[in-house]
Amino acid sequence: MNILFLIGGLILVVFSANWLVNGASSIAKSFKIPDLVIGLTIVSIGTSTPELAISIISALNGNTDIAVGNILGSNISNILLILGLSAMVYPLTIQKNTQFKEIPLGILAILLIGIMGNDIFFDHGTNNVLTRIDGLVMLCFFVIFMYYTFQIAGNESSKAEEIKQQPLWKSVLLVIAGVAGLYFGGKYFVEGAVNIARLLGISDSVIGLTIVAVGTSLPELATSVVAAYKKNSDIAIGNVVGSNLINVFFILGLTATISPLPLNKFANIDISVAMLASLLLFFSTIAIGKREIKRIEGAIFTIIYIIYLVYLIFIQ
Repeated sequence: MNILFLIGGLILVVFSANWLVNGASSIAKSFKIPDLVIGLTIVSIGTSTPELAISIISALNGNTDIAVGNILGSNISNILLILGLSAMVYPLTIQKNTQFKEIPLGILAILLIGIMGNDIFFDHGTNNVLTRIDGLVMLCFFVIFMYYTFQIAGNESSKAEEIKQQPLWKSVLLVIAGVAGLYFGGKYFVEGAVNIARLLGISDSVIGLTIVAVGTSLPELATSVVAAYKKNSDIAIGNVVGSNLINVFFILGLTATISPLPLNKFANIDISVAMLASLLLFFSTIAIGKREIKRIEGAIFTIIYIIYLVYLIFIQ
């Protein structure tokens, strides 16, 4: 039954996110909002609603390790697993803006978690926790990131994806179904994950870093691998880098603002792995690939991810 909750909840969350994005985009289109604006706001944030729903529900249920592990695990798997597999399919060329602005911003995002989440070290506190103030700071960075995205997109408006408009009643139903599906799907998914973790004697954080993180990243995995196969590196890399930034600045920021997130004793190791993954991505495009992630680098990324999974299962 728990496995059914886990799989069924994840399927419902992924489909619900798609319904929500399509419905909200169509409603926005009805109000004459440009496709570019819809794509940069509703679509970009909407595709991250699986992580958002599961993180918020986990935090409100007191399963904060799943909420934090979901974000850190998603960012780690996005780089090491998704980009690794995508680069093995076809070498990925990185644009200059992504290389020197967006990837370093991703490094800054992980650094922020490390600094704000280490109250014992920096503030001599009694425990490490991401507070509501920390969450608000991350949301401020999210606003800055969205402003930067609009500035960049303003020079490439011709590339905006055309949003399909549907009848208003259908759009409203899609939004309602999407929100309801995200809530119930997230609820059942978290419940199944927690119960399985307890039955197997596995910690919530490991479940969050593995099953939950990879599960909620399946849309990104499919998108990036298909994009790499079609030799569209911009989509493959932009999808991952953008998702990582939204995960930290928006999802983790909003979750911490709603409910403070205590960090367990292993959190710094997971933060370090997320930082390592971000640095590997950055330096591989400078020192080795010269703005390209080659197949051999993709293989190295994937092997590191497998080693990390082994560490989680047998050590953490």
